[in-house]
Amino acid sequence: MGIGHLAVGFAAKRAVPRVPLALLVLAATFVDVLWGAAVLLGIEHARVAPGITKAMPFDLYDYPYTHSLLAGILWSLVFGGIYFRFQRYRAGAAMLGALVFSHFVLDVISHRPDMPIFANGPYIGLGLWNSVPASILVEEAMAIAGFALYLRATRARNAGGRWGLAAFMVFVLVMGVVGYVAPPPPSVEPLAAGNLLALIFVLVLHAIDRQRDPVSLAAEGG
Repeated sequence: MGIGHLAVGFAAKRAVPRVPLALLVLAATFVDVLWGAAVLLGIEHARVAPGITKAMPFDLYDYPYTHSLLAGILWSLVFGGIYFRFQRYRAGAAMLGALVFSHFVLDVISHRPDMPIFANGPYIGLGLWNSVPASILVEEAMAIAGFALYLRATRARNAGGRWGLAAFMVFVLVMGVVGYVAPPPPSVEPLAAGNLLALIFVLVLHAIDRQRDPVSLAAEGG
């Protein structure tokens, strides 16, 4: 899944408004950032395989350290635990851990049966990627819902918080379509590098979120 991961990060802001949006989105996409580094370092492997699914032309045949169920649980505990160590905020730590783990759940929905439970399988996947229209429809709907929840949870302090967010939303919705209809890259390395460069989006979101205020923190527990 692509922009669907961003969507759950945006949606989570309503539940834990004290946690920066950038950190919520980073948690939701953390596994793919790790995967990008692992592929470029030769720790995990994938290849371009046009036709393997209709929506995604990649054979993700070796990624147990980032995308297995076991790894998902581990990275969730690590991410949430580090946050709690420094912030002592249980609700935020629990949400961040849940967002990291949500990556496995959403990928099981979208992938063919290539998601490992343990390092060497068994493998599961419901295959949303077998349909391009369904993949686009589901992810665009998730993104719109996530954006709507974020907009209800925050209020723009200035034009940057209003129009910067609007521009980012439009960009994400467009890329959510382009990612499924564009021709595949010649190898997986550009995709892996792109996952690392996506960290720039986290910085952009940090700047935007700082220009918006939570509507209310009164109902949130500590």
